[in-house]
Amino acid sequence: MSPQIKQKTTILLANHYHMVRQGTRQLLELEADFEVVGETVNGLDTVRLVRELKPDLVVMEARMPGLNTVEAIKRVKAEHPQGAVLILTTYEEEGYVAELLRAGAAGYLLKSAYGEELVQTIRSIRAGEFVCNQGMMQKLMKHVARGQPVALDFGEHLTRRETEVLNLAAKGMSNRDIASYLGLTEGTVKGYFVNIFGKMVVGSRIEAVLEAIRRGWLNAEDEQGEQTRRLR
Repeated sequence: MSPQIKQKTTILLANHYHMVRQGTRQLLELEADFEVVGETVNGLDTVRLVRELKPDLVVMEARMPGLNTVEAIKRVKAEHPQGAVLILTTYEEEGYVAELLRAGAAGYLLKSAYGEELVQTIRSIRAGEFVCNQGMMQKLMKHVARGQPVALDFGEHLTRRETEVLNLAAKGMSNRDIASYLGLTEGTVKGYFVNIFGKMVVGSRIEAVLEAIRRGWLNAEDEQGEQTRRLR
């Protein structure tokens, strides 16, 4: 019997600096499970290539020319909802980062991070993790909670366990934390997130959590309070 071939994570690089794209490509292509399928220099081309290539993940800079990054993320997610967007940024301004995340980014990473951090971040996002500090998560959830909740329709299609996993994710728990809390393996938790993403047509846990909050399924204020208690 021939060995099973592991499917590679396909990646699109979106950055208007050639040297940055070149360096990032060389770094990522050292990993056997990554495949860089394209490069773009502006927001409009990024949307076009996402439509054509359907990459698993887009690594995008925070300030894209041609089409601002917030709008580019929204269009990318509209074209390919189950793809994920990772933002590389030099900005730590909470307001702008929160805007990028609300547009649909699965996480962000400072450009000052080491190469191995980028590799691990991509793997974490692909595993269903959300790459963001706790303070930003709390601010983001509180901001979304101000919106008018709408009737829930997708929740009926999630199993009891999937619903439980999503609620724990909303409290800021990692896959490892959730697995320990529920007495499961990390692989099982990852499997639940794959099912959740498929049913909700999203590409990351933050999108699933925020969509649930927008629809009034999760109470952001309650989740924030619970998260604060856990961090004390």
